[in-house]
Amino acid sequence: MHPKTKQILEVFEEINKIPRCSKHEAQISLWLQEWGRSRGFEVKADSLNNVLIKVPATSGYENSPTITLQGHMDMVCEKLRDSKHDFSKDPIKCVYDGDWLRGDGTSIGADNGIALAIGLVLAEAGKKGEIGHPPLELLFTVDEETGLTGAKGLEASFFEGKILLNLDSDGEGVFVIGCAGGQNSLITLPVEWELLDFKEESSFELFRLLVEGLEGGHSGVAIDKQRANGIQLLSQALAELRNRLGTENLKLILINGGSVHNAIPSTAEAFIALRRDKLEQAEEVVSVLKKAFQAEYAKTDPRLILSLEKIGREIIFEVAWGKRPEEEAPHIWVLSAGTEEKLIQLLLGLPHGVYRMSENIPGLVETSNNLATVRTAGNKITIVSSQRSSSNFRLAEITGKVEAVAKLAGARIEHEPGYPPWEPDFESELLMKCKQVYSRVFGKEPEVKVIHAGLECGIIGSIHEGIEMVSFGPTIKDPHCPSERIFIPSIENVWIFLENLLSSYRC
Repeated sequence: MHPKTKQILEVFEEINKIPRCSKHEAQISLWLQEWGRSRGFEVKADSLNNVLIKVPATSGYENSPTITLQGHMDMVCEKLRDSKHDFSKDPIKCVYDGDWLRGDGTSIGADNGIALAIGLVLAEAGKKGEIGHPPLELLFTVDEETGLTGAKGLEASFFEGKILLNLDSDGEGVFVIGCAGGQNSLITLPVEWELLDFKEESSFELFRLLVEGLEGGHSGVAIDKQRANGIQLLSQALAELRNRLGTENLKLILINGGSVHNAIPSTAEAFIALRRDKLEQAEEVVSVLKKAFQAEYAKTDPRLILSLEKIGREIIFEVAWGKRPEEEAPHIWVLSAGTEEKLIQLLLGLPHGVYRMSENIPGLVETSNNLATVRTAGNKITIVSSQRSSSNFRLAEITGKVEAVAKLAGARIEHEPGYPPWEPDFESELLMKCKQVYSRVFGKEPEVKVIHAGLECGIIGSIHEGIEMVSFGPTIKDPHCPSERIFIPSIENVWIFLENLLSSYRC
């Protein structure tokens, strides 16, 4: 293992001891600030907790242009259903598995903690005289994963560089020079409740209908891989059960699924009440659906599970209301028949997946939608839909379709502020230099691409007119899910490339 790879991984493990789920970056922000000040670097932070560490040029590079290395502090906090990990306080365990580094049933936060680690090691190497480099700015932003609010809140004067290296791409040997824009939509369906009396002669029993074991993944990177969406499968199962058993024999109590807007839902569950004399038929329907789902998604989601499990009332009360029921209470609240019908039709009608491929760049997804989350809380059910596109026209088009479906179901919809696409420049001087350095060092041509995922470069480019940007990074597989892992040898290649790229700016 290259000595710098070892050092980068050591710093990365230190970073992973600090909670940094999106919107909870205060601790990692303070840690980064203290790291910089303790080494004599100029450090500043803004009101959002974005951090800038200024690293002076090494000898001979004083007249070189300032280069900004940029990454984000937050991570998508995903874990397996049976994991006891608490992201708010527990260090993320790093598991070395051959050439790969992964978490222990959790996402590992290589997206984008590895950028922080590379930047810090680079700064120390220059300070110790191990490498030469121009003036550097280490720009670390917050909340990239749930709205890019850190980048959106940057003031133009917060950093100075006109050359930006974004370290948030996940394929070594690939230079990204463009990305999609996006917009999230929050759909709210009002809930009418009914009391279900368990003292009836033909009484009901309570069950959990569960979809789990799906691959999930980043809703930009993996949206074209035809992976199953847990919310969609659960909705199909509920619709089939209602059709086969009759709506009077199945009552929906609550439904939850997905985790964050930019991850394909890998799990979803519904709590339902079934009449006792319909249980055998319900189990048969679930068994048939399970086989059908597993056959349809055998290649993309080989661990797919659909199950129907009998549960006690206390589980529903704890999930829905955070308390145990009064033992003598003979009833439970369920969705009214009208609400249930609207909800299932809404979930079945909302689009998910690739909407349109690019006409200009072969193989690039131009426009897509992710049916991301559904939650039951109080007197409403909330659904998050996340649209992406490299075309502002198509982004408005797919968002309009989501809005139309929501309104047809009688739901209210609000659209969060979106973020712009990053328009590619295939002729930029920075890209030409990056390609020349990479080819000289590794003896092969790098790949240049535009991606469907969102990057902060689109926002940063709108703030700093004339800035040149390229995004790259080590190889990361399955970001935004518990199987996230980073290919260790690729870290060495990124380091060697960076070292040579920075040295090429000597004036």
